[in-house]
Amino acid sequence: MSTANQLQPNEDTSDREIVMTRVFDAPRELVWEAWSDTKHLNRWWGPRGFTNTYQEFNFSLGGKIKFIMHGPDGTDYPNWIVFHEMVKPERLGYAHGENEGEPEHFRVTVTFAEEAGKTRLTMKLIFPTVEARDHTVKEVGAIEGGNQTLDRLGEELAWMQSGKES
Repeated sequence: MSTANQLQPNEDTSDREIVMTRVFDAPRELVWEAWSDTKHLNRWWGPRGFTNTYQEFNFSLGGKIKFIMHGPDGTDYPNWIVFHEMVKPERLGYAHGENEGEPEHFRVTVTFAEEAGKTRLTMKLIFPTVEARDHTVKEVGAIEGGNQTLDRLGEELAWMQSGKES
């Protein structure tokens, strides 16, 4: 069996995936902007009550984002992301881990599909093992946290379109 960072062509990863889809009433260029600018990302990335401190932010192919996610209970969660695919404004691919220098926890592909002026965003997380996926769902609350994160993205997009943005 391959690991998440060594996927084989046409490999069935469905038992190791979390897939979330949401349609936003916003053009995909705006959705892309919400992902690519810390001014916006800082307001929506993470479940409700979480904030982020960015130590490094390089939104480019091969670039890295290194940040601390601060939980509402005061717990800090280190994170890193390295982009291995970037097709503006259609697709992002990245590895996501906890501490730099440690193996990635999962791979993510985000697609931004245009649908009559709206954007269908699909996030697919692929874990190295079924057990890693199950742990993330049961112990970390990834599905609920992901849904809250996408809710917050929707709120940010509405704010960006309201004309109140500074």
